[in-house]
Amino acid sequence: MVETDVPARLDRLPWSRFHWLVVAGLGIAWILDGLEVTLVGSLSGAIAASPSLRMSAARIGDSASAYLAGAVVGALVFGWLADRLGRKRLFSVTVLVYLVATLATGLSWSFASFALFRFLTGAGIGGEYAAVNAAIQELIPARKRGFADLVINGSFWVGAALGAGGSLVVLDPHVIPPELGWRVAFVLGGLLGLLVLTLRRWIPESPRWLMTHGRPEEAEQVVRGIEARVEAETGPLPPVPPGKLRLRTDIRSWFAAGMVALVTRYRRRTVLGVVLMASQAFCYNAVFFTYALILTRFYGVAAGRVGLFILPFAVGNFLGPLLLGRLFDVVGRRVMITATYAGSGVLMGITGWLFAHGGLTAVGQTEAWTAIFFVASAAASSAYLTVGESFPLEVRAVAIALFYAFGTLVGGVAGPALFGALIQGGSRVALMWGYELGAGLMLLGAAVAWALAVAAERRPLEAVAPPLSSLE
Repeated sequence: MVETDVPARLDRLPWSRFHWLVVAGLGIAWILDGLEVTLVGSLSGAIAASPSLRMSAARIGDSASAYLAGAVVGALVFGWLADRLGRKRLFSVTVLVYLVATLATGLSWSFASFALFRFLTGAGIGGEYAAVNAAIQELIPARKRGFADLVINGSFWVGAALGAGGSLVVLDPHVIPPELGWRVAFVLGGLLGLLVLTLRRWIPESPRWLMTHGRPEEAEQVVRGIEARVEAETGPLPPVPPGKLRLRTDIRSWFAAGMVALVTRYRRRTVLGVVLMASQAFCYNAVFFTYALILTRFYGVAAGRVGLFILPFAVGNFLGPLLLGRLFDVVGRRVMITATYAGSGVLMGITGWLFAHGGLTAVGQTEAWTAIFFVASAAASSAYLTVGESFPLEVRAVAIALFYAFGTLVGGVAGPALFGALIQGGSRVALMWGYELGAGLMLLGAAVAWALAVAAERRPLEAVAPPLSSLE
């Protein structure tokens, strides 16, 4: 047994350059994911036309499925390893996998090689979601955790905006030949990963992970180092709140006990996480993966101009968590999760009806989607926040991985497949019912959140979900 005040010491720290380093070095994982997803969607025409790959539209779809499959596998494998081996080791490995696979994608010589490298890229990104989400929540002070987590998750759309804007450049034949342009885009993404890897050298292991894995002396050493960095910048630190955690140190793996806890002690939170992740994933992926098809087939927008319509959509998606995020720490999780899920569901239902009755132009449709996902982006980010802070520290990364994998499978398979079939049929009314289904799922998420959401705002992680190793 060991007594520790590591969590209290971390949570009482004033915001400093150290916390900005954590946000920048770890949070950029979402920018990379947004960049990857948007690049492939925007560059799909050039990739299909590549004489070396000779890919049909169906194979473009298969490569997207390979990326999603890799994300699911990577989240589960690296999530389990992050709980077993530590956060720092895994968030270094995952970004290394990403950058090597992305560089290799730019050098693909056939469909098989392209699909393989997309699978590996997805594996790196999926692993990032698990290891990085866990590390961020364990290093950010409790009073700032909600806002920081929402903005970091929302930064996916910064990557999406970069991908949309970059596609306009690399697809311009006056700037770079099309066969070379899409390859350069992936190589640049890999070089960005190299910058991230360099930043992460300065981020320590999570002291919370160390204290629950029989390494209290190392946890103490890391915390002293963080305190010294913050004190040198901000001056004398606030006093440490009284009270210490009493933890077992004789067990190194809590995986089996954690999985049992998810379906027994924490079953209400498990239901909440499943509903929140599945509903937002269905709506997001259904709309985003078919965004270009709606614009080109129903509004006659040229394929080369789709990026111009994605940019305002991406900006709105990032501004949502940025402007609404503080309310999750001030007003509270339950109220804000319910409000954002319900608000986006109502707006989506109205937009679906307007679309079916011809009440929108291409610009009007984009404005409506931007308004919906300004709210829905905060809702989706709150789903990741919820599954990250609702479960014990010893299985936090694998819990995030399980919910992320489930949401990715539902949103990445069911949503785009259903909407793709509805778009292929060409009926606005039929497509409207797809939107109404998405709206209904978001309203279901709001109802479940109102009933089951946990008041985690400004509370230490150990108070929201006590460690499995706790002796209290």
